[in-house]
Amino acid sequence: MQLTDALVGSRVNVRRRVRGETGPTGGPAMSDVIGRVVSVGETTAAVERRNGELVEVRLADIVTVKPVPDGPRRVRTRPALDFSPEEVARICTRGWPPLETEPLGDWVLRAAAGFTSRANSVAVHGDPGVPFAEASARIHDFYSDRGLEPTAQVIVDSVWEKRFADAGWRGVGDAHDYSVLQVVDLRDAITYAREPGDDVGIAGTVDDDWLALYNRAATAYPDAARAVLEGPPTVGFVRIGEPLAAIGRIAVTGEWAGMSCVEVADSHRRQGLGRRVVDASLHWARHRGADKAYLQATRTNAPALALYSRYGFADHYTYRYLRPPAKSSEHVTSR
Repeated sequence: MQLTDALVGSRVNVRRRVRGETGPTGGPAMSDVIGRVVSVGETTAAVERRNGELVEVRLADIVTVKPVPDGPRRVRTRPALDFSPEEVARICTRGWPPLETEPLGDWVLRAAAGFTSRANSVAVHGDPGVPFAEASARIHDFYSDRGLEPTAQVIVDSVWEKRFADAGWRGVGDAHDYSVLQVVDLRDAITYAREPGDDVGIAGTVDDDWLALYNRAATAYPDAARAVLEGPPTVGFVRIGEPLAAIGRIAVTGEWAGMSCVEVADSHRRQGLGRRVVDASLHWARHRGADKAYLQATRTNAPALALYSRYGFADHYTYRYLRPPAKSSEHVTSR
């Protein structure tokens, strides 16, 4: 089997030669990449692993291509709660991709013209590879160069939360000061999800009506919002009603599905539309190979947390956004 455009969207096992390395028998070294084919170009292809990582494969290095089971037939490898907070944090970045990223050791500096804290903060997980003072200076320079306020997304009760606090960094002080990351295994959640009705649509892009209901995106950051929201290779935008009554977003990166942007118009609340958005999202994700799901919500969003608890979503970890002392960022334009 050859790796061609016809396999885009399919899961495959690609065996490839490793250039410059010798295998145990003296011939070329080989390595396998298992995942979903995202794109095939003239000389390379992109394959998405189970954790959402995109791997570029040179077509000339491919030895064999074999199909692997897809969708609900796949067997779950690890339960969602077995993943460490650091692993899930990296998966979340792939599901909500910023416009710019820059590695800082294991940390990731993220920027998206001010659209959402998730896409405009340094994801703190692992080790920065440099002393904390140098890491802090790099964060400050990265965000000040882009007219953004330096912000760190840290996992609560981690060593880095304490290290930032000792350096004078403090919470942002609004409803987003503490947020929770919840996870569920789709095998369990899907038993509570009804099949979507004919009036539920799932598109591959957003339009102005969708953005208007998701009002945070429609005002100050429409271009950045579209780029972030539509960024993952596999993403769906749920819409119910005409005129639009409810929306949601579901992104599949590898074996994980990230649910977000569930909004119901004020005139249609208390009609079960939020649950129908979640139902449709979970079914859509399962049929695209996901077997685990996550979501991020503020601790103060009790209605949303109550909705998600019906499907078995459970707390994995809490995170918060920290900013440096005012004297360190007073010249930076806040967005």
